[in-house]
Amino acid sequence: MLARCILTIMGISAAIPAAAAELRPEEAKYFIAGKYFSYRCFDGTTGGGRINANGSVVGTIQPGGSGPTRVIALPVGTVRVQSDSICASLPGASIQPCFTVTQTDSWSFRGTIAGLGFAYCDFVKQNPRPEPAPRRQKPADVGKPLSTPISSSR
Repeated sequence: MLARCILTIMGISAAIPAAAAELRPEEAKYFIAGKYFSYRCFDGTTGGGRINANGSVVGTIQPGGSGPTRVIALPVGTVRVQSDSICASLPGASIQPCFTVTQTDSWSFRGTIAGLGFAYCDFVKQNPRPEPAPRRQKPADVGKPLSTPISSSR
């Protein structure tokens, strides 16, 4: 009886989405690096892109959510994972902002400028190119002998 209750509780807790949790810098890097995310920020700015493991950034930005969308590419080391934070070196910026990363579900997170809770962007993981379906072998080909040998031992 007790085992059944424990299994039921475990099953229910696995089915409920995880609560929002702030990620440590290394956890955030693992969750984010190399994946494509679309984003929308508190000021209406939208876009999409990828932060690579080397700290480079490639994507698009539409400031304020209107007007032309621009392509951006920031060099290696732009985003840095430090022992206690994630920071950015932005060209022309007078400060180097640091961020908190809060995972909101298995596909998304919120990045907030540390100390400025109102300044955030919500990111949602996208699949920019669907994987092609694997080719299936035709039933007539099963068991058919190869036309050329794989190796020859002459």
